[in-house]
Amino acid sequence: MSEKEKMLDGKLYIADDIELRQMSIEAKRVMYEYNRTGEYDDLYRKKLIKTIFKSTGENFKIQPPIYIDYGKHISIGENFYANHDCIFLDVNEIEIKDNVMFGPRVSIFTAGHPIDAAVRREQLEFGLKVTIGHDSWIGGNVVINPGVTIGDRTVIGSGSVVTKDIPSDVIAFGNPCKVIRKITAEDQKIWEDKKKEYHLSK
Repeated sequence: MSEKEKMLDGKLYIADDIELRQMSIEAKRVMYEYNRTGEYDDLYRKKLIKTIFKSTGENFKIQPPIYIDYGKHISIGENFYANHDCIFLDVNEIEIKDNVMFGPRVSIFTAGHPIDAAVRREQLEFGLKVTIGHDSWIGGNVVINPGVTIGDRTVIGSGSVVTKDIPSDVIAFGNPCKVIRKITAEDQKIWEDKKKEYHLSK
């Protein structure tokens, strides 16, 4: 297996590999271009993202600056929004489904390093896929660690460090992040009422 194949298979691999280095250089070139764009360069920004991400929806907005490892292992769905300063360490797959929102400085780390120092000194590392479900909202300064899956319609509170899977339809926060409560029909009613109030005020 190549180092890239080992990397995507969740096995130990060496990042200082010719193929991976070339991928990283290309990603950094696109990232540099993206982070230099102006507020009215929306179409150009989308074009750049589409050249480097694995897949995207048609409608998305990612506020610069962004930081990526390779880009080629990132998939974003329809209506994805990310606020400024987000980090995507995509040594393994990052799959973000439809209608997901990120606050500023959200960090997704698929990359991990061995606990044993002797193995770590050999520059061996690994990566595990991260998945974020439909309609989820990830608050500012959240860190999502390797191998985590976050369910549909879930809210992760600001500043959380997500180390384990979080189910659908819950509010979760903390370090380590844990489920605080389910999202209920009462929540839906409160926010539907606020929406009606907004429309009546126009």
